[in-house]
Amino acid sequence: MRARARKKFQWVLPRGRLVLGERTLVMGVLNVTPDSFSDGGRYLSPKAAVKQALAMQRAGADLLDIGGESTRPGSEGVSAEEELRRILPVLRGLRRRIGIPISVDTNKAGVAEAAIEAGAQIINDITGLRADPEIAGVVKRAKAGLILMHIRGMPRTMQKKQFARNVWRMLERDLGRSVEQALSRGVRRSQLVLDPGIGFGKSTGQNCEIIKHLRRLEQFRLPVLIGTSRKTFIGKILDDSPPSERLWGTAASVTAAILGGAHIVRVHDVEEMRQVTRISDAILNS
Repeated sequence: MRARARKKFQWVLPRGRLVLGERTLVMGVLNVTPDSFSDGGRYLSPKAAVKQALAMQRAGADLLDIGGESTRPGSEGVSAEEELRRILPVLRGLRRRIGIPISVDTNKAGVAEAAIEAGAQIINDITGLRADPEIAGVVKRAKAGLILMHIRGMPRTMQKKQFARNVWRMLERDLGRSVEQALSRGVRRSQLVLDPGIGFGKSTGQNCEIIKHLRRLEQFRLPVLIGTSRKTFIGKILDDSPPSERLWGTAASVTAAILGGAHIVRVHDVEEMRQVTRISDAILNS
């Protein structure tokens, strides 16, 4: 992999701008669910979730991504009402207590709208507007950030289907449609970030191929977020290690992603990955 400097962007959010590309930004993962693959059930209570959010900020997180619905392989999903019941107390608990932008991981326009009203500045849609295109209208009106992720199928079935023959042909086609749909509904390019969706309907080999050739996403002229943290493909490569034993595998994948041009990395282990990003950035920018 040949490392070269990333293109710089300004990500426009409701309460300011983030410079992307000067250094890698770290997005901390906070799942307020009982069944997420890695930390499900740990932060179900609003008090525990708020405490963890503030701890991630102290550890060096630049962004926080809160999810109220598990998207692990095989998950069934929950109603908008249940999703809001989980995330709104956390968002309210963080008001005036946290100094970094909050993203909410949802594919429902109603949840997105309520989350933004409660303080979120970014919507992270794992379906790239496929599940609910009205998210684009919510984001446009709020002038919020929008992460368009790629998924093949839906969480319940994404790892059961036969994998695509050509992962890059699929990615370029589907992400292109997501970007076009967002722009056609009035979202500005400066609000968008792309995520190729590591682990979401891809094989272990395809996940590695995406990371290896991440520079191909430069054709979209948008910043890139990548989330490899503790994912199954790392466990498979490391002799079926459980999520709790995938720290070093995550570190290797984060390094490769940064050298491949990623602007933001979404991780569970903020303190450790902050060190990884600092070293990787030093190499990339040398």
